[in-house]
Amino acid sequence: MKKALLAAMLLSPGFAAHAQSSVTLYGRLDAGLQYVTGVPTGHGANGQATGSTHSFQQESGDGGINLWGLKGVEDLGGGNRIIFQLEGQILLNTGNVAGEPGQLFNRWAALGPSSDRYGTLMLGRELFISNGVWDFDPFWQDPWGSASLVRGRNWPISSNNISYRSPKFGGFEVYGQYSLSNGTSWNGNGTTAQGRGDGIQITYTSALFQIRGIYDEMRNPADGLLHNPYSFSREYTAAANIFLGQFKLQAVYQASRTSHAVTDPGANQPSTSTDLEWGAVTWQATPAAVLIAAVYHVNANHGGGNGSMYTVGGSYNLSRRTLLTFQLATVQNSKTANFSLFANGAGTSAASGNPLVGHSQSGAYAGIQHYF
Repeated sequence: MKKALLAAMLLSPGFAAHAQSSVTLYGRLDAGLQYVTGVPTGHGANGQATGSTHSFQQESGDGGINLWGLKGVEDLGGGNRIIFQLEGQILLNTGNVAGEPGQLFNRWAALGPSSDRYGTLMLGRELFISNGVWDFDPFWQDPWGSASLVRGRNWPISSNNISYRSPKFGGFEVYGQYSLSNGTSWNGNGTTAQGRGDGIQITYTSALFQIRGIYDEMRNPADGLLHNPYSFSREYTAAANIFLGQFKLQAVYQASRTSHAVTDPGANQPSTSTDLEWGAVTWQATPAAVLIAAVYHVNANHGGGNGSMYTVGGSYNLSRRTLLTFQLATVQNSKTANFSLFANGAGTSAASGNPLVGHSQSGAYAGIQHYF
């Protein structure tokens, strides 16, 4: 009788679906020590910084954002499945959840069908499509990487998404994303926290190289316009990876454009566009050791100035899941710019973290990172 009952349970549709389902817990933890010069101090007119100092801190996330998440798959058969992803960001040095209060999964909260033949459709909250530069940034969009000189423009997260990723065909893959404002105006008019966003990404991958083109736009939730190159703008990206044995070469051009320019009240600079370029070489010196060198340069029009970041870094794997990391970097600014090592918003107050206008900022960190 017990054997017959067990057999009936195994053959029942509900049990079969459960048996073919899986949920995976995953994450990354990163902690280390950080030293930075060019840290602003003082309070001058309009709260502007009047001096500079240095800081030495225990920091988390310099070598990679601390995160944890859940991925789930239910196999429907015939190469079809239902998938979901929930992912949140944490601050390892305090244990706090990053993001808005009560926002447990601030990076991913999405669900949808996936097919080997037809591709993947997802609905929910996701990393915005501009994060596609991750594969072409030698420092993986970490705090001292490609997002620094564009003040975080290429690493946002968006809600109310509809996204589609095609199967790979002949080396090509297409990815598209549309983020609804969910407001009473299609582009956004202050009734919701997010303006409309959208984008498309096309990638070609071969054994010798990989190229990617991305177009995206993010609109101001207050008025639905594009008037800040560091946040609400159209962005155009062309990126390449070249694989040469132990070496990987990377080159990227990224342009941010606005159509309704206004003076940024933080930086007091009416920039309407930025042009960012970077080049890098990564050397897999041994199976465990990696060395990286990169140069990033940005130019902002209408007096926004320009800045260059020079950086070297690397990692050493103690095991498959644990590695030691380090990075040395400096940002050199023109006389009208105050770009930072960090992806800080525009501003000249001490609280902004940006160096004084026309001054440099340098830093070093060493840390440990673990994946689970």
